[in-house]
Amino acid sequence: MPEPAKLSSVERRDLSVRRRNRNAAIVSILGLTLVCFSYYFYQIFFTANIETKGKPTYVLVHRGEDWKAVLDSIDHADVVVDRLSMHFVAKLMKYNRPGAVKPGRYELKDGYTNRQLIGVLRAGIQSPLKLTFANVRLRQELAAKLARQIDARPAHIDSLLASPAYTRSLGFDTTTVLTMFIPNTYQIYWNTSAENLMQRMKKEYEKFWTPARDAAREKEHLSRAQVSTLASIVEAEQQQHAHERPRIAAVYLNRLRKGMKLQADPTVVYANRDFTIKRVLNVHLQKDSPYNTYKYAGLPPGPIDLPSIASIDAVLHPEDNDYLYFCAKEDFSGYHAFATNERDHILNARRYQAP
Repeated sequence: MPEPAKLSSVERRDLSVRRRNRNAAIVSILGLTLVCFSYYFYQIFFTANIETKGKPTYVLVHRGEDWKAVLDSIDHADVVVDRLSMHFVAKLMKYNRPGAVKPGRYELKDGYTNRQLIGVLRAGIQSPLKLTFANVRLRQELAAKLARQIDARPAHIDSLLASPAYTRSLGFDTTTVLTMFIPNTYQIYWNTSAENLMQRMKKEYEKFWTPARDAAREKEHLSRAQVSTLASIVEAEQQQHAHERPRIAAVYLNRLRKGMKLQADPTVVYANRDFTIKRVLNVHLQKDSPYNTYKYAGLPPGPIDLPSIASIDAVLHPEDNDYLYFCAKEDFSGYHAFATNERDHILNARRYQAP
């Protein structure tokens, strides 16, 4: 075979230059590609992708939801700058793996990067909420208010409150269990179960009933449930001027000591289950119910609303007086006229009823 032609020194030099130029071009392309990818990865990982414009924004992750449903909920909040990059980073951070999605309530903070957002979701770092409940009369109302604030169905909460066995395990019965709920503001997580919420409320109830409060109720010979029941009546009688409640509480305590029927109009409204009643009439007084304190002596079997802490303390620390009667003042100020005897009470009532 013929030997390959030998390259001249000039040709060898040209070939070497071409190889160096080609290698340099490859290195430049690779370097540019690396720079581009590095910049892209920096952008999708470390550049803000949540823009709330200062408005508090949250996403609720329900039990059983997959990662795509969670990201869709976030996207529907209309705070995501780049949706595709959020999904891409979620995959890179393995948020699509089984068990990575954790139910809860998460804040979408202004300025969050994709890395921060997915990190919070994967770690289950929730934002607690402020649980409140007030202006509640019936068990079903309480269940509905609680269900609007935690991940639980109203029917399930109501079934717990209506269960003799379950309420007994908490130290109550189905008529007194509402006294366990002391209206206040409680920090709690949205994915708290109904059962765990009940246990939390029981702990808060025990914390509320300090030795000082227990000593005050024992002085009046009342149980905790009886204090709350009477406080619910006091609050229903005086909703405008809380500072008058200790005086009203004293009236009812005086009547209890004397064995007099309480004859509290709010209990009649509750007994009739007609909360549109503005003025109690004789027809309403005929309702046969243990909550009708015109028919039955003593306290009703349970509260007629959830009394505030101020009303509970009004019962525990009543005004020292001898009043046995009261009615609304004729000036419609929201205050009441008090009397120690029926004759004066009738005069007060006539003044209120006068045209």
